[in-house]
Amino acid sequence: MAENGEAQAGIQPSERVVIGITFGNSNGSIAYTVDDKAEVIANEDGDRQIPSVLSYVDGDEYYGTQAKAFLVRNPSNTIANFRDFLGQDLKDIDPTHCHASAHPQELDGAVAFSVKDKEDAEAPSNVTASEAATRYLRRLASSATEYLGKKVTSAVITVPTNFSEKQRQALISAAHAADLEVLQLVSDPVAAVLAYDARPEAEIKDKIIVVADLGGTRSDVAVVASRGGMYTVLATAHDYEFAGVHLDNVLMDHFAKEFMKKHNNVDPRSNPKSLAKLRAEAENTKKALSLGTNAQFSVESLAEGLDFSATINRTRYEMVGRKVFEGFNRLVEGVVKKAELDVLDIDEVIMCGGTSHTPRIANNLRGIFPETTNILAPATSTNAINPSELQVRGAALQASLIQEYESSDIDQSTHPAVTTVKHISNAIGVVTTGPDGSEVFTPIMPSETAVPARRTVQIPAPADGGDVLIRIAEGGTHIKVTKPEPKEPKSNGATVEDADEDDSEFDDSEEEEEEKREKVWKIGSQLAEAAVRDVKKGGKVEVTINVQADLGVTVTAREVGGKGGVRGNLKGQ
Repeated sequence: MAENGEAQAGIQPSERVVIGITFGNSNGSIAYTVDDKAEVIANEDGDRQIPSVLSYVDGDEYYGTQAKAFLVRNPSNTIANFRDFLGQDLKDIDPTHCHASAHPQELDGAVAFSVKDKEDAEAPSNVTASEAATRYLRRLASSATEYLGKKVTSAVITVPTNFSEKQRQALISAAHAADLEVLQLVSDPVAAVLAYDARPEAEIKDKIIVVADLGGTRSDVAVVASRGGMYTVLATAHDYEFAGVHLDNVLMDHFAKEFMKKHNNVDPRSNPKSLAKLRAEAENTKKALSLGTNAQFSVESLAEGLDFSATINRTRYEMVGRKVFEGFNRLVEGVVKKAELDVLDIDEVIMCGGTSHTPRIANNLRGIFPETTNILAPATSTNAINPSELQVRGAALQASLIQEYESSDIDQSTHPAVTTVKHISNAIGVVTTGPDGSEVFTPIMPSETAVPARRTVQIPAPADGGDVLIRIAEGGTHIKVTKPEPKEPKSNGATVEDADEDDSEFDDSEEEEEEKREKVWKIGSQLAEAAVRDVKKGGKVEVTINVQADLGVTVTAREVGGKGGVRGNLKGQ
């Protein structure tokens, strides 16, 4: 990203007008920060979620919702779902989602689309994915400029964690061509976490977060460790089999079959125009079912001039889409395992992306994770931020933080390595003896903490005071599984009536006695031992652990309020 300032060398930090941009494969959005609060900007059509679609009619360019409407009437001159093609070769892309719009083709080693984008054009023009991105970003910046009343010069843009360096550079180049200075590219999950952590009521604490970014054509899930305000991405997963479009397909098939029942097996999926109408209304129905328990599906002249109208309730929708909903569950559980963690290790689940509005998905995750895990989605939390706006809010907040820095300083201070810096793999803590004589591990510095780092904890001394032995050790967690005791068989003397009466009690007790799983600490190798002598009655001992960049450890122990103390150093391994 060293080239960030090159294309916009004339811009002084004091002259910048900055926004955050999320450029998704299905939708994009723009936001700016005022009074330390991110506000999502609506474009001239009033849309905050702006479809990543461009359409050309008689030389006029349409974008967003207007362009998406042309997928029915003008599909061959409409470019859609092209973000992921940036910096890619044709042989490496999946064109599945472009079957109802302009088809991607190869042009000088790049992905391009053949559209009539000029007035009275006899022959179509070739528009590369990079040029399409430039045109789309230019329209986003123009909408923000019109809203703010001053020309937007710079942006922080969010990108998926699996974007290659070539794709990142293609996006930066496309933005430069749109006359936008790219201050920074921020990974999607980190932007989502930033949006929550920037809230005034947010408490910045060490936690493990799952960010489930469920979009229209793809789903991306990441496990992020937040340690002292620094974020480390522990594992990611990217899936194209379970996304919003697959829920659309479920509804399309459902209503197509209903239509066929009424109209002598006329299949609206067999005609491209009918299929486009079916898809558009299925998506509208899906969104309606996220807000209410019933929805109306209605299309004029769906196929062969026949109108169609039907209703569906949320229960029926969740039944026909069960396999897709189960796929989301497996995706999230899989990335937790990939990070070598258990669901009990997860403190928060942040749901973002348009598909995260679906109540069933959030409720399913509520069933997967323990009650202590905070599921941040509209269906499960009153404090949830709109999932569709999370990432762009985070991008806008980041833009406001770095807008006054020179481009070279931004490049150095926000190097991508910030998410891959050295970090400790095991927790470091204090081992004490519990009332029953067993050893108890108290973590001071959690695993995945980026270094250098410093943590302090206070440990009560024995009630009568005296010498206190401090043992510093590594620790890890494991899951303790407690199986219920086997049920006693009913006595042979029980009558049928007794058995019937006992059934309900038996069922209730079985529900209460499910297999119990809990996270417990397992003490690993001992790192150091220190003794603090003559601690006063009722006193406390303060232990400080400082891990340097080379993973060397300094341990300091002293009585709170006392003089002196002990200090020791351990070399990094």
